[in-house]
Amino acid sequence: MGNTAVLVVDMMNTYQHPDAELLMPNVGTIIDPLADLVRRARESGDVDLIYVNDNYGDFTAEFGDLVESACNGARPDLVEPIVPSKGSRLLTKVRHSAFYATPLAYLLNRLDTERLIVTGQVTEQCILYSALDAYVRHLQVVIPTDAVAGIDDELVAAALKMMEANMSAELTTAADCLG
Repeated sequence: MGNTAVLVVDMMNTYQHPDAELLMPNVGTIIDPLADLVRRARESGDVDLIYVNDNYGDFTAEFGDLVESACNGARPDLVEPIVPSKGSRLLTKVRHSAFYATPLAYLLNRLDTERLIVTGQVTEQCILYSALDAYVRHLQVVIPTDAVAGIDDELVAAALKMMEANMSAELTTAADCLG
């Protein structure tokens, strides 16, 4: 499993935004498989776990502030099972892609990452754009479909189809993506 990283995108969320009511039920269905995947990545010893989260326009916020706000937000039950542990790799982002204006590409290069498992939210936005940016960097993209959540079911289906067809992404489950 060496050269594999699990990317957890935008899961430190307060769920106090316009599409939160549509998103929360979908996140509810992925939290258990995602939490299990995060646990297995931590325990493996040879899989890198990286959290990347939107700073929601607050350029004074440190990652710990985002975690604290999310744990005190509308749905702490969707955050607490996957809160980063001490020593986790943490990056903040400002737009949809986890790569845009972040040191993620540099970090993955330093870790000799070849295979990137992309998890989190929102499938038809941040997951799709992060997967594309990983693909153009010649990384093998893996999407555990039960560990990504979206807002619009039709757009989610289209995004997954695009990732599989246009980026050669492997669509699998959280249980199967680490072997």
